Amino acid sequence: MSILQLKQVSKLFGAQAEQSVGLLEQGWNKEKLAKEKSVTVGVNRVNLSIEAGEIFVIMGLSGSGKSTLVRMLNRLIEPTAGEILVHGQDLRKMNKEQLRKVRRQTISMVFQKFALFPHRTVLENVEYGLEIQKVKKPERTEKAMKSLELVGLKGWENKSPDELSGGMQQRVGLARALANDPEILLMDEAFSALDPLIRRDMQDELLELQETMKKTIIFITHDLDEALRIGDRIALMKDGAVVQVGTPEEILTQPANAYVERFVEDVDLSKVLTAAHVMRRPETIMPDRGPRVALELMRERGISNLFVIDRGKRLLGVITAEDASEAMRSGKTLADILITDGPRVHPDVLINELFEITSMSKVPLAVVDDNDRLAGVIVRGALLGALAGENSSKEVSPNAENTAG
Repeated sequence: MSILQLKQVSKLFGAQAEQSVGLLEQGWNKEKLAKEKSVTVGVNRVNLSIEAGEIFVIMGLSGSGKSTLVRMLNRLIEPTAGEILVHGQDLRKMNKEQLRKVRRQTISMVFQKFALFPHRTVLENVEYGLEIQKVKKPERTEKAMKSLELVGLKGWENKSPDELSGGMQQRVGLARALANDPEILLMDEAFSALDPLIRRDMQDELLELQETMKKTIIFITHDLDEALRIGDRIALMKDGAVVQVGTPEEILTQPANAYVERFVEDVDLSKVLTAAHVMRRPETIMPDRGPRVALELMRERGISNLFVIDRGKRLLGVITAEDASEAMRSGKTLADILITDGPRVHPDVLINELFEITSMSKVPLAVVDDNDRLAGVIVRGALLGALAGENSSKEVSPNAENTAG
């Protein structure tokens, strides 16, 4: 369910900004408006629908409009045109008191600059938003302490900001935003000022926190690796407009245009794509069938292995054509030749972790869910194809070779 919707949202700067909105609809570009109307296009007719509980990343190069856009989501910057709907209510139509209530209860923001008060303790910094809301001291202290514990700063509440590292200061900023228990968290380049190692730690912490918090997080970044790592979906911006919205896999494997393609061309796909992306439909058989039936199925489908599943689709093991042929001659059943220790992985495992597993296995790699139900199969060729940028299909043709090699 959408918690936040943007409909034709634009921001133009200049004396003729409002009069120039219609020119965007007529096809005037950024350069023409700047030259003929002295109007700067910050955001150009953006339409987005953001779901409750997702990490939605807005990214782009410097000047793409991403920070202007996020500041319109709580009206720190006033939109020139369009609708910004929070739970169906248009922010642009709200009066000052209504807007103040939304900022206090629904939307909080974490900036790139930590903006901590040097004369206040860590606890007092986290309490600040609650203090200006006139929340009583015992209640705001309790909420602030819970937020500090959530971000791993319990025990640091009486320290001053200058006693903390950059990463810890950013955690204080995050705790301050969380103290209000907002539904939507806006994070504008929140980790950009941090050293690379600390930045990665903060990304990990945010993902761990999200498992607990289940907030709607709108995260602004210019770093593609960061976007791919933390985003459930990504909106890529250029010249104030959104050029593509999709999951990390969709952005990487189905770029909307040449600009997106150039943007992602240097990404190491093996560190982004998962087993779910490269798995194919498995060929299966029930355990009560005999080796002759198994061999006939393999012959018809041009494969040399079959996965054995029960009626609940739980994986029991795998059989090979060689073993099935021997079983026919010796009178054995499928149970007698079942390989039960073949490799299994979860759909979320990154494909760079799969190469060693597939290289050491004589049978295809099984992809199973949390209940051990067979979801797919991975062969080495699919891994190599994914790295080459080929779109993987979850279906295989009847003639596809379903072997480990």
